[in-house]
Amino acid sequence: MAASNFMGSSSRLRIGLLPSVTPRLGRRALAARASADSGGGPVRVRFAPSPTGNLHVGGARTALFNYLFARSRGGKFVLRVEDTDLERSTKKSEEAVLSDLSWLGLDWDEGPDIGGDFGPYRQSERNALYKEHAQKLMESGAVYRCFCSNEELEKMKETANRMKIPPVYMGKWATASDAEVQQELEKGTPYTYRFRVPKDGSLKINDLIRGEVSWNLNTLGDFVIMRSNGQPVYNFCVTVDDATMRISHVIRAEEHLPNTLRQALIYKALGFAMPLFAHVSLILAPDKSKLSKRHGATSVGQYKEMGYLPQAMVNYLALLGWGDGTENEFFTIDDLVEKFTINRVNKSGAVFDATKLKYIKILTIFILPGPFSLT
Repeated sequence: MAASNFMGSSSRLRIGLLPSVTPRLGRRALAARASADSGGGPVRVRFAPSPTGNLHVGGARTALFNYLFARSRGGKFVLRVEDTDLERSTKKSEEAVLSDLSWLGLDWDEGPDIGGDFGPYRQSERNALYKEHAQKLMESGAVYRCFCSNEELEKMKETANRMKIPPVYMGKWATASDAEVQQELEKGTPYTYRFRVPKDGSLKINDLIRGEVSWNLNTLGDFVIMRSNGQPVYNFCVTVDDATMRISHVIRAEEHLPNTLRQALIYKALGFAMPLFAHVSLILAPDKSKLSKRHGATSVGQYKEMGYLPQAMVNYLALLGWGDGTENEFFTIDDLVEKFTINRVNKSGAVFDATKLKYIKILTIFILPGPFSLT
């Protein structure tokens, strides 16, 4: 496929992701049902933590929403470990994240510890797959070798800043001749794989939570998918993983929304069907800033050590941005599976209220049977 037409003849790329209307079903019917919202196939969602620290309450809520969506649709909940940051990723952190998810009761159907039909489930074990798909993009003309040095790239950024334009790639390698490329290869010059972005047009998605979102392609510029050391870049890994694992719905934090543009272009270039996207709002501190350690306990493990029940944590996390349309604030996990719908997830940021969490904890102790203590 020629480099000039791999995106098709239209200058405007439009990808519509439209949610379907799903009737409310009883618990048993839900368990036996596989939704066909994406390409007629079953619902498959994933939670993909990086094992570089503890499981943040924001990540736990994302995992919970994925779990509830899968269980409410009779689908699969996949756990994938994104450990390509080799310097920061640790086995201890991975084990802690998996332990916290298990404590919350969010059992997964496929993952690094139990396997599955679409493994491996650690990115560090999937390099051969990334290289295979990068080569496909090279052969199609969707990517090219870029021999620019770090110094050259830094000068491009400085030029863009002076011109007050987005810092897009302005190097020569997008249009270099075969002879020029071969000359650098013979010299052993390090190179990256850079994705060829159309200069005109736009991309639009219909996010299941945020509605229509669009980007102009001329604000992006050609981007790297494989580093000079042979390691794949995050957006490339995620796209290949979601496509080859047949993920039907990508439910993740809103901070990943800008990544969708790059990922959509890679999906298109590789000929993969697009999943449906749903970007969940951030969890905010009482001062409306992003929740962080300076606001107190932020990890699931900390609340476990403080004596909180997993049922209370799950109940409270579900209420951060979701409600069933009533004033009810007590839900068991089975209640949540039956009542959860993605269209009731609020696109506004949810404030983490430690006082309300304590209230949910006490409510849980009083309502649920068991030898619980108020201490």
